[in-house]
Amino acid sequence: MSGQHHAQRHAHTQPHDHTQPHDHTKPYDHTHPDWDAMSEAIERRAEVYGPLYTQVLDALREQLQPQLPSASAPRRIVDAGSGPGVLTCRLAETFPEAEVIAVDSAEGLLKRTMARAANAGLDARVRTQLAELPDGLADLGTADLLWLSHSLHHFGDQRAALADCARTLNPGGTLVLVEGGLNARYLPRDIGIGRPGLQSRLDAAHEDTFTEMREALPDAKADPEDWPALLTSAGLRHTATRSYLLDLPAPLSSDALTHITETLTRYRDSLADRLDPEDLTTLNRLLDPADPASLRRRPDVFLLSAQTVHTAVKA
Repeated sequence: MSGQHHAQRHAHTQPHDHTQPHDHTKPYDHTHPDWDAMSEAIERRAEVYGPLYTQVLDALREQLQPQLPSASAPRRIVDAGSGPGVLTCRLAETFPEAEVIAVDSAEGLLKRTMARAANAGLDARVRTQLAELPDGLADLGTADLLWLSHSLHHFGDQRAALADCARTLNPGGTLVLVEGGLNARYLPRDIGIGRPGLQSRLDAAHEDTFTEMREALPDAKADPEDWPALLTSAGLRHTATRSYLLDLPAPLSSDALTHITETLTRYRDSLADRLDPEDLTTLNRLLDPADPASLRRRPDVFLLSAQTVHTAVKA
């Protein structure tokens, strides 16, 4: 799994969204993205999805809430593939007794993590580790809680990757796996320009690129995406699977509109050779701020998405 962990940036892109921000003048490399260059878009996406992650973290805290004050709450948390640290800091806020270690292979993103932690007054409990996953976990010691968001599908052998992660947990420790859900929707089916159903066709093209990405990974193994079964195969006891809804109706905030604009720009650039000319024309109009039908001028842009979270415990 070493060298592949770029998966996550839990920028928390949509379910298996690997079309990340990139230099539009160069072909996009899904295997070795420039995560530092993506940092602002990653942070913005995580912040826009803040209401969803509030639900996730509240439910996680309730799930881990000890029956008695003296019972064990997580004292050591590892955010594996932490990106710029938005969720690292949210984890530190949710579990105020815990030390939280952000692990990432991009030094620039770890610097942003510490800057965010300092601004939030969390730097005494947040630290960073520059490392590839999962090899770098061995140098961290054990953890009570391991947060693994949108990383697993970028490892060729997902079953082996989960086993590596399980080994870092203390007995009774919890692994949180954020994988699956529903692709986001931003616009009605018929938007008045182009052929209706644009987002469904974008999703179909995106699924094809995702399959090709998985097949090209080193040591790729085609395991069914039955996440509870994979967690069980790693020696963990699956405890819960739940999906959470992000529902931001129109009119959206400027940050949410910027996030959607960035996402559709990535789709246009990465999927251009898979889309018909009419759909490309529609995307260009949506992304042209001078066009009356552009995202910035439309009254019907919303953000609706669902994210699935699986938890498992080490016996």
